Amino acid sequence: MNICIVCGARPNFIKVAPLLRALKDRDFHHCQLVYAGCEDDPTLEASLFDDLQISRPDVFLGVDSQSLNEITGRVMGAFDQYLDKHPADVVIVVDDLASTMAAAIVTKKRGIRLAHLVAGTRSFDITMPKEVNRLVIDGLSDLLFTAGISSSSRTNTEGVSQNKVYMVGNILIDNLRFCHNRWKRPALMDELQLEEGKYFVLTINRKALLNDKENLERMLKVISENASEVPVVAFIRHNSSLITYHSSLITYHSSLPYLEFGYLTANAQGVITDSGNVAEEATFNHVPCITLNSYTEHIETVKVGTNVLVGADAELLGNQVAEMVAGNWKHGDLPDRWDGRTAERILQILET
Repeated sequence: MNICIVCGARPNFIKVAPLLRALKDRDFHHCQLVYAGCEDDPTLEASLFDDLQISRPDVFLGVDSQSLNEITGRVMGAFDQYLDKHPADVVIVVDDLASTMAAAIVTKKRGIRLAHLVAGTRSFDITMPKEVNRLVIDGLSDLLFTAGISSSSRTNTEGVSQNKVYMVGNILIDNLRFCHNRWKRPALMDELQLEEGKYFVLTINRKALLNDKENLERMLKVISENASEVPVVAFIRHNSSLITYHSSLITYHSSLPYLEFGYLTANAQGVITDSGNVAEEATFNHVPCITLNSYTEHIETVKVGTNVLVGADAELLGNQVAEMVAGNWKHGDLPDRWDGRTAERILQILET
């Protein structure tokens, strides 16, 4: 079987890594990894693929643009040309990016079997470009691999034939289990004199939060005011141009290598983030987590795990940080099928 896996951004590689490692053990499959971006993409640090123990992409489509519509058109053209030279029996697309949707459209126009990894996630906000992408990709897919019951139920209410939907579990957990004994303690902890379980990790990447500079300042202020003496290690995208609020408790940093960031979040007293992936990692690690969003595509992290949603409400954020400092946090369990066998289940389905 010729398998093509398409990634559109750095987080996608983390989710497909378990699949790629599992495919190594199956000599009767030929797999190519395609990246929509450029070979010199600065977000793909040299250590990423070594950390994940996977090879770099076989093909780079070379699309580099900030316009979502331009990305869609250019990826469609480039991926169409790729398939001319590299026929595939199945194309696996990941998550909900414009490049993901573009590859999905080209795949179905060619009559190739299409699989969507992490299907069924919804924000129920149709004004979000990613929500449009999700609806299109799920509507086109022949195989919808969902992470949990709630995601499978959403596809059912939208009329997707249930013989296309498979609750395979959360593939991110496959990676966390694989890397659990490989985390690397970052030198940053020694530089800041951080002790395990006695610091917070803050990450902010969403444009909606970054563009509202006034509220961003309020959030940083309430975090500092309510953190007591707990230091906060902050990773804020493009922070040099955005951050004017400074506190002795908060230190701002660029990104860390994957295995080092994994160690940092796994050993934190608490995590504050706008990333669904980071919130899932916190639930797996039983670390208290505050999500700076009013919804989550993976509601299991709230219903079962350690996650709490506060939106962009600075006052609510401050209250929850105080609760985190006081140790007044709910006990989290692992959601169903967070067992590290998601990639194996996916391959079993593809082979039937």
